[in-house]
Amino acid sequence: MKEVFFTFLKLGLVSFGGPTAHLAYFYQEFVIRKKWISEEVYKELLAVCQFLPGPASSQLGICIGNLRSGWKSGFAAWIGFTLPSILLMVGFGILLKSNIVPDLKWIHGLKLVAAAVVAHAILTMWKNSKNHPYKIYMIIGSALITLAFSGAFTQLIVILIGAAIGYFLFKEEADLPYVSVSFAIPSRIAFWSLGSFFLLLFLLPLLRSFSGFLPVAISDSFYRSGALVFGGGHVVLPLLENEVVRQGWIGKEEFLAGYGAAQAMPGPLFTFASYLGYMISGLSGAIFATAFVFLPSFLLVFGFFPLWEKIRNYPKMRTVIDAIQFSALGILLSAFCTPVFTSSVYSAYDLFVFCSLFFLMVFLKVPNWLILIIGLSAPFLKPF
Repeated sequence: MKEVFFTFLKLGLVSFGGPTAHLAYFYQEFVIRKKWISEEVYKELLAVCQFLPGPASSQLGICIGNLRSGWKSGFAAWIGFTLPSILLMVGFGILLKSNIVPDLKWIHGLKLVAAAVVAHAILTMWKNSKNHPYKIYMIIGSALITLAFSGAFTQLIVILIGAAIGYFLFKEEADLPYVSVSFAIPSRIAFWSLGSFFLLLFLLPLLRSFSGFLPVAISDSFYRSGALVFGGGHVVLPLLENEVVRQGWIGKEEFLAGYGAAQAMPGPLFTFASYLGYMISGLSGAIFATAFVFLPSFLLVFGFFPLWEKIRNYPKMRTVIDAIQFSALGILLSAFCTPVFTSSVYSAYDLFVFCSLFFLMVFLKVPNWLILIIGLSAPFLKPF
């Protein structure tokens, strides 16, 4: 277990570049260098992790640790890969709250970085998503519904509508990934994990409404955000924005500043939740937010993989997931419109900086850490 922890800790310290880069790091470390798993097993695990809601790179790390030496090593893998980013994001929150840097121009620079990153994520997800006759209609429709209605359950309703469209209107497919890996987890544990996943999804909102206790509210908001992320880590942005900004826990400026900073951190993007939790309720808030935003990933990995041999026999599963990913992309598009773009671009110079950052990311493939430096510097270089 120590070997697993320190191997993932090393990756957690150097894995810059977001989820796609993380998967490449994992491949090089565990398939090519250490040979813990074969290339076939890696591809099979990755296919199913991308099929599930939640952060694919974190779920894949849990799977690899579990296959190496049991469920405790799966947890150790997650701790090692995630801890550096958690500490850095909480440290950024401490810095922001202490007002050590009085000039807030750098925060506006972070907001411009966040806008460029989200625009790039939308473009990437559009290219990577499957071509389908309903694709453009579902994305635009989901975006318009989310923009028009700002209720607490709007995004969940949009996802459910997408799932229904996929089930009833999309053509069945039989090319689901085949996973021939044994997790040695009893069926009763798998059913318990999946049952807990859905139970918490409905139980936490009830506890929140009756208790009014802030830790319960934080747990509910971040658990739902972690459980409903389809289509990539960036989709967590609108879910978290709906939970923490629209409820008045933190302001738009603080939210986007943290999201911009998260792009330059190693490790999973989901540790943005650690920063948000700290800004809401100090260290206890950071602990609750981090634990509950990642909890769905553990429940799904330990619940879904042992049952996959049976679940994969239903071709409709893929059509439902494809449709949900279109809806999720529409939700992310609405978040880009507001609050990301409207809270970041105030002038022609801001628009120029945003377009420049976007150009550097898309066409010149400039790394995120350099994008962050350029974005932070831009407000101080404003000529007028």
